[in-house]
Amino acid sequence: MKRPLARALAFAAFVAFAVLPAAAQVYKWTGPDGRTHYGDRPPEDAKRQELRIGVQSFGGPAEVDTWTKVLKRPPAVDTSKPRNDSITMYSTAWCPHCKRAKAYFARKGVGFREVDIEASDAGRREFEEYGGKGVPLIIVGERRMRGFDPDAMDRLLASARP
Repeated sequence: MKRPLARALAFAAFVAFAVLPAAAQVYKWTGPDGRTHYGDRPPEDAKRQELRIGVQSFGGPAEVDTWTKVLKRPPAVDTSKPRNDSITMYSTAWCPHCKRAKAYFARKGVGFREVDIEASDAGRREFEEYGGKGVPLIIVGERRMRGFDPDAMDRLLASARP
């Protein structure tokens, strides 16, 4: 009788310690060089700000789908002929995949609207309306890319041109 209880307690302790890294606090601070830094251990003498991280960076393979079919509702605007200037990327300042997507758009000369979901409540609501769970979330007309892959974005942009 004692063995099952001991195993259950050991398992509960293991689970509790396994989730601790997921709950780590993230800080933002400015270094002596004037650059902004993010991490879980800022220097002691740095003026730091605790960040509320409520969304994860989408690090898996990029997923492309039709958001109107997934969310089962019509688009708010006419998206029958999406244009390159109708691209919206929901991002955060700390997301490495968002930075790769921005660099891709700059390199290709593609215009887009960026919404930092941590900087604006309205932006966060928009992100959630599109079924956002992780960043980047890129909307091109009725298509949605979760995560970022340059080859998949090339195909998505090519299919969106009228």
